[in-house]
Amino acid sequence: MPDKVHVRIREFGPINCFKCSNLRLNGNEVVILEAERGVDYGRVIIDSSKHLGGKLEVPLRKIIRIATKSDLEHIKKNNAAIKGVIDTCLKKIEEHKLAMKLIEAEHSFDKGKLIFYFTSEGRVDFRELVKDLAKLFKTRIELRQIGVRDEAKMFGGYGCCGRELCCVRFLREFEPVSIKMAKEQHLPLNPPKISGLCGRLMCCLSYEHHTYREITKDLPREGERLNTPEGRGKVISVNPLTRKVIVEVEKGRCVELKYGCRHG
Repeated sequence: MPDKVHVRIREFGPINCFKCSNLRLNGNEVVILEAERGVDYGRVIIDSSKHLGGKLEVPLRKIIRIATKSDLEHIKKNNAAIKGVIDTCLKKIEEHKLAMKLIEAEHSFDKGKLIFYFTSEGRVDFRELVKDLAKLFKTRIELRQIGVRDEAKMFGGYGCCGRELCCVRFLREFEPVSIKMAKEQHLPLNPPKISGLCGRLMCCLSYEHHTYREITKDLPREGERLNTPEGRGKVISVNPLTRKVIVEVEKGRCVELKYGCRHG
């Protein structure tokens, strides 16, 4: 049985690998684990029956136990207190006149650390804010600046496909997405149609990007001039999936060319 599992720390923390010697863990199971300072909790995202790939950081911290009913009640109690914590922090942000938007907050399991997540258009000097919050809550304060994609991941929702957001369901890290990907897939370059709830280009644009690049290698590009059985003309449309190309040979007269399937 594998002795390591991937766990998302708390609700919004990073995904790390932990030792789980002698524990048989299932996906989505809540566990109590060793933290950098003290004790924290997390949720198993890859169970101990699955193969773990990728590079591991060492030394690995370990999972202490599967969360008991008492542990779950403790986590629930901590989470219930977060609204008051957020309200207090919002007042302090206003007092210090900081250009930041508070998104969420969470306690570590032992309440040895309080983490605040925020977005901002630039860098924020929050040193005085941290001092005030540490005095008020008598614990270690950590402020983490996140992006709008992280914000969408925290709040969740459904995409234009009708399914839950990919970043909520399975994405661990955000890959770069460019408008070039949309162009190469011949998608309409209309921002509302190719943007997600976060306002950024949809992550799924990258899923088939490599395939589209492969299947269009031997196809002409729009604007290119070609010789056809009916004369020379300009490519006005390319469909990579059907491998059909429309060429305008004269004003208002077009020819459809069909390219054979690529092999190997």
